[in-house]
Amino acid sequence: MRIPVLLLCSTTVLIACTSTPDPGPVFDQEDGTELTCLRHQPQPPGPRYTDEAMRSTGEILSLLRYYTAHGRKPFCDGQAPTDTDKQWAQLYVTLGADRANVTAVLG
Repeated sequence: MRIPVLLLCSTTVLIACTSTPDPGPVFDQEDGTELTCLRHQPQPPGPRYTDEAMRSTGEILSLLRYYTAHGRKPFCDGQAPTDTDKQWAQLYVTLGADRANVTAVLG
C-alpha cells in the first residue's frame, strides 16, 4: 500500500516542477504549410520572452521569424489585432526587429 502512495506523490511533484510560467505563443505550428494569415495570440508575452534571464534563444528566434515572415498578413478571422497581439508585435520591435513588418498590427 505504501508503494502506490509514494509513486503518486512522486508523480505529483514531477508535474509541479515541470510546469512553465506561461503557455507561450502560437508560433511555429505551421507543420510545413505556408501561412496566408496571422493567428491571434492567446496570452501576452510572459517572462520567457520579457525577462532577459529566462529568455531562450530558440523561442526568441521563433518569434522574430514568425513576425518577419507573416507580420504584414491579415488575421485569419478578419478581425483587428487584439491588445495581446499588439504586445507581441511591440516585443518584436523592442527586440530590434523592423517595425515595418508589424505596422499593420501596431497601427
